[in-house]
Amino acid sequence: MIRVLIADDQAMVRQGFGALLAAQPDLLVVGDAADGAQAVAEARRLDPDVVLMDVRMPVLDGLAATRKLLGDRPADRPRVLILTTFDLDDYVYEALRAGASGFLLKDAPAADLVHAVRVVAAGDALLAPAVTRRLIAEFAARPQQRRHRPTALAALTPGRPRCCG
Repeated sequence: MIRVLIADDQAMVRQGFGALLAAQPDLLVVGDAADGAQAVAEARRLDPDVVLMDVRMPVLDGLAATRKLLGDRPADRPRVLILTTFDLDDYVYEALRAGASGFLLKDAPAADLVHAVRVVAAGDALLAPAVTRRLIAEFAARPQQRRHRPTALAALTPGRPRCCG
């Protein structure tokens, strides 16, 4: 059973996500929080596997809450899945730096949210497809950096390889 905590400042969103997730046989919604500080406190108290974390919340925003929550916890729990309406690269970068395992936009289909919770709970990472596309494009556009090849490695492979044609 995957234990989930939902952190969002809008009650209707918390209730909607909660109903969607609670309908899944392998997911259990253990609690919710209306702001980032409450999310950190509830995560420490309830020990969920996954925290769904909104970005823009009062008291403590979701990015700061993620940093605070993951800064003092073992690497394996909880996993944080950032959910936001705002498709901004700065949010993606900050979420990843804070240790979030996933980033999903709130306009994603319900099945994507359920899938994302399972993926993140399993220890994998997940980004919204549009975010992934932008990150790949940005990475590909960067100038190629010449990597330093250790001298010992260069001595082992002078010129072209002698095997394999």
